[in-house]
Order: sequence, then C-alpha cells, then structure tokens
Amino acid sequence: MLHQPEIAPNVGAVGRTCVALDARLWLVRPWGFQIEEKRLRRAGLDYWPRLDWVDAASWEEMEAALPATRLWFFTKTATKTLYDVSFEEGDALVFGSESRGLPPSLLERFSDRLLRIPISPNVRSLNLSCAVAVAGYEALRQIDLAASRRR
Repeated sequence: MLHQPEIAPNVGAVGRTCVALDARLWLVRPWGFQIEEKRLRRAGLDYWPRLDWVDAASWEEMEAALPATRLWFFTKTATKTLYDVSFEEGDALVFGSESRGLPPSLLERFSDRLLRIPISPNVRSLNLSCAVAVAGYEALRQIDLAASRRR
C-alpha cells in the first residue's frame, strides 16, 4: 500500500513487484503524478493490465474498503524491524510518500504496528520501490515458510 506516492517510476516498479508477488497494490491519493498512457509506459507501468490494484481517494476510503487485515507501517523511525514480527497471509504493508513518509497521525494511531528495514547509518533511507521489494519478499518468505510447516 502506497500512501500518497509522488514519483511515477517508483509506483511503476512497485506495481511490477506486486505482480511478481501476486499481491494487490493499494494507492492512496493524492498522487504526485498523472496517470496517462505515455507516462505509464515510461514509468514501467505496462505491467498494470496484470496488476490487481485499488485506487483509494483517501486513507479513510481505503481503510473502509479493506477486509479485516493487519496493517504494518514502514518508517525509518520505528524501533522494531520487519524481522521482529511474523507476517500472515492477508497482512498489508503500508509505505509513505518518497519525500514525507507516513503522516504523523498514522504513526501515532498505529504506533504498535511500526516497522523499519535495518540499513547502515551511512544511508539515509532506501528508495521506496526497493523498500517495498525487501518487505514484500520477506513477508512472502515468512508466509510460505509457515504454510510449508502446516503441510
């Protein structure tokens, strides 16, 4: 789930990753770009015909449309890492905009659901699309591992 993404190529890369993960992409408006055919191709969004995605006009609209889901919010200020929790099928991973991150209201409301990706102090942050890929594949690894143990 991308909350108010700003950069079309990042959204394109995230969309491609979601297709690879067979995951739904939620996009919460406003976005920092326009969706039009030429821009879609340039941003790598040509995968969108195969992408399961939802366009939500606001956080409230998205939250009302979600099934009973555990939400995990990614922020570099979290104390817990994505390796400190056990992801389950149906969980939603929430990422903020490239320049602002997630709004303080969400960080406060969901303070027990904040996660970070551990990185070297030599790097300020990961690119949004890279962070989604790291978290998405870790969630998939955990879910697949849990499923294989149930067999």
